[in-house]
Amino acid sequence: MSTEEGSLSTEGMYSKLVEDGGTSADEEFGAQPARFVASSTGVRGRLAHNGPYRVATACLTAFCLILLMVLVAMGVHYNSMGQNSQKVSQNSTSSSSTQMQKACANVTTLIAEQSRLKEKNIELQNELDQLKAKTEKLETTPTPQPVQCTDDWLYFNGSCYFISRFGRSWMESQKYCERKGGHLAIIHTAEEQTFLWDLLPRGHWNSYWFGISDEKLEGDWYWVDGTKLVGGFWEDGEPNNHIDEDCGYIVKTEVLTRVAIKSWYDAPCDMSIPWICEKKAAK
Repeated sequence: MSTEEGSLSTEGMYSKLVEDGGTSADEEFGAQPARFVASSTGVRGRLAHNGPYRVATACLTAFCLILLMVLVAMGVHYNSMGQNSQKVSQNSTSSSSTQMQKACANVTTLIAEQSRLKEKNIELQNELDQLKAKTEKLETTPTPQPVQCTDDWLYFNGSCYFISRFGRSWMESQKYCERKGGHLAIIHTAEEQTFLWDLLPRGHWNSYWFGISDEKLEGDWYWVDGTKLVGGFWEDGEPNNHIDEDCGYIVKTEVLTRVAIKSWYDAPCDMSIPWICEKKAAK
C-alpha cells in the first residue's frame, strides 16, 4: 500500500513540475525524462530477461568443452586402436605368410611321398606279375614223382649214394657198385662233395674210395665214366704219387680244422678201404 502511494505521489509531483515549468525543461532537455524512464524500464527488463540466457550460455560452453574433450579422447582412442589394428594386421600377415610357407612345404613333402609310393607300387606290381608267372608255370608243370633210393642208399640231387662199412680194393669196390646198378662216386660240385663229406664218420684216418684214377697215364686223372677230371678237391700237396698211388680217396679225420673241399688224396689202388657208390635215382 505504501509503495503504491509513494508511486502516486511521485507521479503527481512529476506532473506538477511539468505543468509549472515544463516548457523550459522540455526545451532544455527535450524528452529526456520520458526516454530515461523508458530506458530505465528497458534496462531492468533486459537484466531480468538476460539472467536465464547467461546460465544457458554457461551450460552450453561447458557442454562444448566436455564434447571437445570427448572428441579428443575418442581421437586418441581410435588412433591407438588404429595402431593396434595395424600391428594386428602386420602380425596376421606375418602369420599368414608363415602358414603359407609351411603349407607349401607340406605340399612338397606330400608330392614327394606320393611319387615314392607310386614307384613302390610299380615295384610291387612287377613282383606280383612275376609271382603270377611263376604260379602259372608251376600249375602247368607236371608234378615230378617222388624219387626213391632203396635200402641204404641216400638221395642227393638226382642220385642215390651208398657208403660201405667194410673195405675192398679200388677195383673190387667199382665192381660192387656196378653190380648194384651204379659206379664209384663221380663228384663234380662242391655241394655234392660237402654232402658226402657230412655223411662220413670222423676217425683217426677214415678213408673212402671214389671213382677217379690215373692208372692209364700218371698225372692224368679220369673218372670211371671216361671223362677227364677238371679241378677237384685235393688236399694241399696232393696228389703226390708217393708210392705208385693211382687211385683217389676221401679222408675224414678227427681234426676239426679239415674241410670238405680239401679232402682228396691219392693212394695205392690195392689198398683195402670202404668206398662210396653212386647211381641214378629211380623215378
